[in-house]
Amino acid sequence: MALIFDTGPIYASLDRNDTDYRRCRTLIEECEELRVIPLPVLPELDYLISERLGPGPMLALLRDIEQGAYKVEGLEHADYVRVREVMDRYSDADVGFVDASVLAIAERLREPKLATMDRRHFALMRPGHVDALELLPS
Repeated sequence: MALIFDTGPIYASLDRNDTDYRRCRTLIEECEELRVIPLPVLPELDYLISERLGPGPMLALLRDIEQGAYKVEGLEHADYVRVREVMDRYSDADVGFVDASVLAIAERLREPKLATMDRRHFALMRPGHVDALELLPS
């Protein structure tokens, strides 16, 4: 089992001024499963962190990845088909590439849980492997 991470909880765990800082830090620190970051999340994180926090937190995250705190999961060829399907199906809700990629990777890995702050999109989307993803932190 693994816990898939969307952008929000990782960002919040790095920004001490974020209102969700404590609960996201706790989620990460208490996670006993493999922590998985979908590769498309990293550029989004880099943008947000560099715009708001400077380079230090991104460097710390990369160090954590180097040390094995997170596994970065890239997209496979078949995932792009699913990403396109998800983006098309939920185009009225503005589901973009990163969220669709997160869902595709969660489906491929057959993981039922997702760490996200984006309840609007992920509560709407219907994964192919479970009725609904369990969204954390609760």
